[in-house]
Amino acid sequence: MTAKKNLIVIGNGMVGHKFLELMIAKGATQEWNLITFCEEPRVAYDRVNLSGYFSGKTAADLSLVEPGLYQENGIQIHIGDKAVAIDREQKTVSSANGLTVPYDKIVLATGSSPFVPPIKGNEISGAFVYRTIEDLEEISAYAKNCKVGVVIGGGLLGLEAANALKAMGLQTHVVEFASRLMPVQIDDAGGAILRSKIEALGVSVHTSKSTSQIVSEDGKIAKMLFADGSELETDMIVFSTGIRPRDELARSCGLEVGERGGIVINDYCQTSDSEIYAIGECALYKNRIYGLVAPGYTMAGVVADLLNNVTTNSFTGADMSTKLKLLGVDVASFGDAFARTPGAREIAITDTVQGIYKKLVLNEDSTRLLGGILVGDASAYGTLLQFVQNAITLPPYPEDLLMPPREGAPVAKMGVESLPDTAQICSCNNVSKGQICTAIREQNLTDVPTIKKCTKAGTGCGGCVPLVTDLLKSEMKKAGIEVKNHLCEHFAYSRQELYHLVRVHQIKTFDELIQKHGQGRGCEICKPAVASILASTWNEHVLEKSLVGLQDTNDYYLANIQRDGTYSVVPRVPGGEITPDKLIVLGQVAQEFGLYTKITGGQRIDLFGARVEQLPHIWQRLVDAGFESGHAYGKALRTVKSCVGSTWCRFGVQDSTSLAIELELRYRGLRSPHKLKSAVSGCTRECAEAQSKDFGIIATEKGWNLYVCGNGGMKPQHAILLAEDIDKETLIKYLDRFLMFYIRTADRLERTATWFNKLEGGIDYLKQVIIHDSLGIGAELEQEMQYLVNTYQCEWKTTIENPEKLQRFRHFVNSDESDPNLVYVEERGQKRPAKEQEKLLVGNVNQIN
Repeated sequence: MTAKKNLIVIGNGMVGHKFLELMIAKGATQEWNLITFCEEPRVAYDRVNLSGYFSGKTAADLSLVEPGLYQENGIQIHIGDKAVAIDREQKTVSSANGLTVPYDKIVLATGSSPFVPPIKGNEISGAFVYRTIEDLEEISAYAKNCKVGVVIGGGLLGLEAANALKAMGLQTHVVEFASRLMPVQIDDAGGAILRSKIEALGVSVHTSKSTSQIVSEDGKIAKMLFADGSELETDMIVFSTGIRPRDELARSCGLEVGERGGIVINDYCQTSDSEIYAIGECALYKNRIYGLVAPGYTMAGVVADLLNNVTTNSFTGADMSTKLKLLGVDVASFGDAFARTPGAREIAITDTVQGIYKKLVLNEDSTRLLGGILVGDASAYGTLLQFVQNAITLPPYPEDLLMPPREGAPVAKMGVESLPDTAQICSCNNVSKGQICTAIREQNLTDVPTIKKCTKAGTGCGGCVPLVTDLLKSEMKKAGIEVKNHLCEHFAYSRQELYHLVRVHQIKTFDELIQKHGQGRGCEICKPAVASILASTWNEHVLEKSLVGLQDTNDYYLANIQRDGTYSVVPRVPGGEITPDKLIVLGQVAQEFGLYTKITGGQRIDLFGARVEQLPHIWQRLVDAGFESGHAYGKALRTVKSCVGSTWCRFGVQDSTSLAIELELRYRGLRSPHKLKSAVSGCTRECAEAQSKDFGIIATEKGWNLYVCGNGGMKPQHAILLAEDIDKETLIKYLDRFLMFYIRTADRLERTATWFNKLEGGIDYLKQVIIHDSLGIGAELEQEMQYLVNTYQCEWKTTIENPEKLQRFRHFVNSDESDPNLVYVEERGQKRPAKEQEKLLVGNVNQIN
């Protein structure tokens, strides 16, 4: 028997581990002794999702190595031992712990290290990098005694670090040298939208800032000085200013490295020594370092093939397309995002109200998609990337890929069925459509988590999961198998099924539900969805202990967070009708607390600029005057808009104002899968715009016409007539049934229009269920609605009457002080948040202390 050869893998990060996985899968342990050096105190873990450490994930949760994998396959791993020298003449590797191991081949997977710019004071206590679990542990420990944290660097990792600081309760700032955030991935317009959304979450952004010095007091960081003369006080700093390839081992043994670092490799990832390979962020290919995990995985595949006598695979560069969720904001960049191809043309849509930016880059004759940028809504990323990667011909109007369908035209989209089997679905792990479909068919896979485990698709950045889900549904449909619509990997149930489990089994908490019917700890998908189900079913106060921690920021503080980190207060004004006394109170409150006031599109008055510690005091004044929460912050009924109807208007045929008030008071506080809007018009002139609402009513001479499932926003849709010329009692009965049926059956975050478009049978089916009670659940739906009506409580009033709940309303976790960095300017007689360039001019004049 031929003796095995020694293959040493130096580095056990994500790419080094991927290489070992591939070698195991190819049966290479029969020929090679696989030996790996891991300088960290633990085996490979998921750096892409490192921030999950701050949301409860442990090092074990982040681990990429299945228990027993290395031992069962005879892999020798030296944990906590760094390779320090390569002797190419003797063909040995020496380690920090004194080991000397002979080699036949070496794979360098040493990765990269964080770059810390040479700023005076960067060594002061309180300065950190964001790279390893140990880094995160140090940041977490130090932050307990801090109020303010700054991240230097506004790229991908910098925004992840900012999210971590914010999650720890610190007032968070991001300082970026370039003129926009994520300058490598998105353009100025996309950067502006991303900035506005991140600032709305309470993170201050400072662009075009060059840090000249870090100043200390008592041996700890106190403030930062900038080249433009400004300064920023802070207690700690996290550097995220790029990476540098770990090439010191290669340099010391004489391998060729680039002028600016990186181990030079060829198309087979060989270094200047043919016995040594380099993969991942330490490798320099055609003068470029690839800083994403996907190219590293591709390199690992090339070397694994070569060492198993497959020479048809080579590395020729990699697609740097990426989709991420940064501080809860979707960001995607793919293909030629900056239109550098000669003759390239651009289509861009900017919606500053919704905070959405979408750009397509087309070739000269607009027949091919070259690339694009998505900020705020990246749901189309998977489909658009396939257009780029597979050179698929665009529709006649490419903008239809981003916009609602034209009148009478089908939706411009491309189903997964039309993709070739060679289409790359998962770029992180280089998994094709054909591989996924084959695995589904041959292994009878019926859920996405199992597909992830079998194919590795979706286990990297996660951007391909929607396409993987679509492929699963497509294959199951072809096989005549029922398609399951599981909420997420923690619940093998759809939202509709979870709703029924909660109601039937009288489940009152998330912990009870996941213990009995789920697995794991939950995620950002299932937690808010379950919170909505619990609220829709039991109508408990949203700040009860059973619900706290499940909601987003708006629900957590019962107010809408704004771009500068303050909140807006929107009291309910049913039907838009308000007494002079209440108007006076709103004016007095706005004056007393220095709030910006605006009448909303839903006939209410919005009070902007409230600091978090002011919210209970504002609510107290409003509740005392007879106001209640308008639920502008929740996935709930917002408004029932109204015209003046027959009370004042000469065209009105019914009293639309009274009906609007009655309906708003009936359904106030109703929690649902998404927000609900309504309107009542007193005649067919439609001044209240009822046909653009989730449910709208228009008066007729014989009664009322009921319209349902309309929608505004990015994809407007007219509501559909459900019933006509009905009396008020029948109208309310149908509405009770319709709303509860929607709450029972819709998916998470699904507006009524989207829900309706997926409803088999359309309006005819809905009429059968709501009007003719074809399912025999009409009385049950009405009873469930009546329970919610009877148990309604004003969330503001309940909160201010509970001292324990009031404790959360302060800006800093460990201090009662207010935010010292809120700066305003006057515009049209009212204050508004200062823009970054205005802050430099205003200074401390309008600063809130």
